[in-house]
Amino acid sequence: MSAITISIRDYNNELSAGAAAICTALAAAIDKVLPDAENKIWHGHPVWFLNENPVVGYSKLKNSVRLLFWSGQSFDEPALTPEGKFKAAEANYTDAAQINPNDLSRWLRKARTIQWDYKNLVKRKGRLERLV
Repeated sequence: MSAITISIRDYNNELSAGAAAICTALAAAIDKVLPDAENKIWHGHPVWFLNENPVVGYSKLKNSVRLLFWSGQSFDEPALTPEGKFKAAEANYTDAAQINPNDLSRWLRKARTIQWDYKNLVKRKGRLERLV
């Protein structure tokens, strides 16, 4: 089982109490459902990777914590909103009580089985290909 890295724990601990509670809950849920995923700080935020491909991460925004699924637009989940010009989708939280454990677990299982190849995005000159 993969463990949450010290750098991610440090990231969470540097936040306000409310944001830290959200991030700690998200990290624990992600690690439980994706125990084989590599986790690290990537572009300043906690991100989990499967086979070097980013699948889920979170970041502290001004007024919320954003949970981002790189392939989330393909999950067919109305509670996730599209983000950016590729296939990412997000959920935003202002309180840890807003996290629905059943939804989060389902999204994380989909993150394993529905992936677009972000790892090779630059090599393919911005063209995404479906992996699984």
